[in-house]
Amino acid sequence: MNSVRIVGGAWRRRVLRFPDSEALRPTPDRVRETLFNWLGQDLTGQSCLDLFAGSGALGFEAASRGADRVVLVERAPRVLAALRENADLLQTGTQVEIVRSDALQYLASAGSKFDLVFLDPPYKQGWIDRLAKYLPAVLKEDGAIYVEAEYEIESLGDWRTVRRGRAGEVNFHLLRRETE
Repeated sequence: MNSVRIVGGAWRRRVLRFPDSEALRPTPDRVRETLFNWLGQDLTGQSCLDLFAGSGALGFEAASRGADRVVLVERAPRVLAALRENADLLQTGTQVEIVRSDALQYLASAGSKFDLVFLDPPYKQGWIDRLAKYLPAVLKEDGAIYVEAEYEIESLGDWRTVRRGRAGEVNFHLLRRETE
């Protein structure tokens, strides 16, 4: 089993374990620290969607920092089982919802809107372009998107990159809706 630790909030220093799985690359500690510095350390009252949950590092990190609702979407059975074990370990209760689904299917059928969407899809498979048209339906008017990709992103629909960084081969971005 692989592991990653939560870097902040109520579950700081807790370790999440997850199996090897194709294209699963947990967001590094340093990148998560940067992201939550950009977002602010307290996510109380927010709802978050981790669309390619994988290790669950981004979603559990958001829950640790007080997000009221975090939905983790994953389709790989072994990875899904590890997410459930980590949720039980952290005693997340109803704060964290784990959904077995394909990302596109979930977005097409989601019945609620989120303050923050985490997108860290497998690389070189065209996921970001395929997802872009579905994002307005699941994001609140002032919602933000966090994206990790193998290339730089300037925009996704009405959302423009407002912060960016790079760690090794990973380009990470925070996007917000352009206001008039």
